[in-house]
Amino acid sequence: MSDLQDPVAAIASRLAPTVDPRCGSEPARDGGRSVATKICGLLIALISLNTLAADPVLKVQATLQPATSPMVGGLVELQLDVLTDTWFTDAPTLPDLKLPGALVMPPDGHAEHLNQTQNGTSFSGMRFIYLITPNAAQDYDIPALTVRATPGQAAAELSAQSQPLHFTATEPPGFKPGDPVLVAQGLRLTQTIIKPDTPLKVGDSLTRQLTLQADGALAMSLPTPELGDIKGLSRYPKAPQVQALDDGRGHFTGGQRIDSASYRIDREGHHSLPPVEVKWWDTSSQQTRIAKVPAVDFEAAANSGYRPVFSISEDLKKLGRQHRLHLSGLALWLPLALVGVALLAWFARPWVHRAYLRLQARRRARQDQWLASSDYAWRQIPAQIDSTPPQLSALYLWTRRSRKGLRLTGIGPRLQTLLRACYGREPTRDPALKQLKESLSTLHSQAASNQETVAPALRPLNPIHEKDFPE
Repeated sequence: MSDLQDPVAAIASRLAPTVDPRCGSEPARDGGRSVATKICGLLIALISLNTLAADPVLKVQATLQPATSPMVGGLVELQLDVLTDTWFTDAPTLPDLKLPGALVMPPDGHAEHLNQTQNGTSFSGMRFIYLITPNAAQDYDIPALTVRATPGQAAAELSAQSQPLHFTATEPPGFKPGDPVLVAQGLRLTQTIIKPDTPLKVGDSLTRQLTLQADGALAMSLPTPELGDIKGLSRYPKAPQVQALDDGRGHFTGGQRIDSASYRIDREGHHSLPPVEVKWWDTSSQQTRIAKVPAVDFEAAANSGYRPVFSISEDLKKLGRQHRLHLSGLALWLPLALVGVALLAWFARPWVHRAYLRLQARRRARQDQWLASSDYAWRQIPAQIDSTPPQLSALYLWTRRSRKGLRLTGIGPRLQTLLRACYGREPTRDPALKQLKESLSTLHSQAASNQETVAPALRPLNPIHEKDFPE
């Protein structure tokens, strides 16, 4: 603005002799009238431009309706006006409001447009409404609410706070502390009975539906009507339907609650659904009123073909009275024993593993001892004699392991005959091998009976084991 003000000051200084200091006064001479008019228009435009270039203003105002002390169960409107001296580029961000001991319904998105003039400045904005229903006779403090918005020509989002408010709720006359209180401008309670077109009989069902509509009351604050159990009938309640009422253009007018229950006829005869009453406070007449629907009487005939459907609640009652569950001692101790065995097995795993490893080691030691024994070598002799070509390595191994050394001639005459037949001047090996195989048992018994041990022809390389071979 300094760049614009400097030319204006220069022009004013040049026209000072011809123009009166007041922009609207007569000039010193007639030729200056047009020049003065142009300068006044320029100054007005500059002033307007300076006003538009200023930062926009955001204001928040809060009021309570009605201004008088509300009733418990009544409706209090918190009107939150959000104003700016330019315009809104987007919807304002409203805060959440929670009041202990009260129901609060936040604005539903609909807003009333406002135009106000404050201190000569024009403001436009929107009015949002919080609906509050106090549930207890006490003091309520509404804190300062912070609203965020971005008005036109604003460099960043702005925020403003409302002033704190306070109100006190009182108990309506005719209601006791703790009683459900309904405060409304008007109330309608109706009922609908849905039943078969044919005469009722045992086994049939009918539905009772109660609709409660209250003007100027929140749907969440509407009381629940009493639909108790009736002897001879089985009651099956349904979930209530709760919704807000409006005038068709989005403006709140009240609340509605629909409760329904189906009754199955279990016994023939006369039955009656009792009347239902709702006590409420009429704000229009400032007095207590009672809304009521009449009782419903009907007769039910017998039905020979009807088989009653079991009732879970009745069966549980009978089960608790007559058929108590008895558990034997085995049924109680068996699970505990299984748990104990499982725990014992879990903690004994290391010892069991070590015992298993020791058992495997003993088995391998016995197997190695058996493979190194003379009996194992003796069992290999028949198979080697029958092989092609025949072998005598098992026989030599047996003699060595039997502590007979390498002197095969000392074992028996049949073995000597075999050696002569295999290595003599005239070899007759095959008949000799056959005879040897036939006389193996005799050869083994002769070797066992011969107590003389023969020193091995070659001593082992390890001198530690020389003691195992007597001289």
